[in-house]
Amino acid sequence: MASASTLEFTDANFESEVLKSTVPVLVDFWAEWCMPCRMLTPTIDAIAAETVGKAKVGKVNVDHHQGIAVKYGIQSIPTVMMFKNGQMVKKWVGVVQKGTLTEALSAP
Repeated sequence: MASASTLEFTDANFESEVLKSTVPVLVDFWAEWCMPCRMLTPTIDAIAAETVGKAKVGKVNVDHHQGIAVKYGIQSIPTVMMFKNGQMVKKWVGVVQKGTLTEALSAP
């Protein structure tokens, strides 16, 4: 359910792919059964395709990778978080507009 540019973040690779990333990372916490999550998928995929090399964009399936969801207190999905230098710096709950996410990614 993701494009070629959209990464899959897991319990196993979250630290190396997200927390140790040298570029900003946008993480979409989602599940297959979540209709708002499905509505957000094209937006996440478009941002991933547009930011290759400048940022990482990926998804965490909360049903398959509950450790990350618990660690970050995910109680509602979709939840999108932005990480910079290993720290969560922004969080959105619900369907988010593409412009809001791309603006946040490009901010210093």
